[in-house]
Amino acid sequence: MRLSLLAAAAALVAGPVLAADPKPEISRPAATPQAVGAAHTLRQIPEACARLEGMFTGQAAEPYKFAVVRTSASCQARARFVDAAKAKPSPASGWKLNDLIRVPNAGCPSQEAVVRVWRKPTGNAPPKLDAQGRSRIYLQESKEAAAAGKLAAIPMFAAEMGVAGKACTS
Repeated sequence: MRLSLLAAAAALVAGPVLAADPKPEISRPAATPQAVGAAHTLRQIPEACARLEGMFTGQAAEPYKFAVVRTSASCQARARFVDAAKAKPSPASGWKLNDLIRVPNAGCPSQEAVVRVWRKPTGNAPPKLDAQGRSRIYLQESKEAAAAGKLAAIPMFAAEMGVAGKACTS
């Protein structure tokens, strides 16, 4: 019970940081508190063949690290994962806040990692139905479109990370 009270206190401390965000498309409670040095999966994004993985480091300079890991070498991505620092995702530029992931630090309940996952939809519609009622993509038509430089845009994802709350001293 004490841990849940401390996690709630950490959420209150992080509240002002999160107040400026638009409402995310996916609503979820804070994750299970994670121990320092234990790598954990934050989220999988199958359409980008990616998994977000994080870990509390216990270091004051860099208290939390996260990385985008490819899920499989044979996975065929239907979306791209881009660097948030370069893409600068914001609602004004067409990005949508897809997910807000909060991970409390088990060793320091006043601290939590906050990961924002952004999605940029393309608005592409599926191909028109043919006479048999099927949506089909024809190789020759796709080759011609690629040669003409008229490929459809693909959705993009970006993730940015921050740490909220007070750091604990040992």
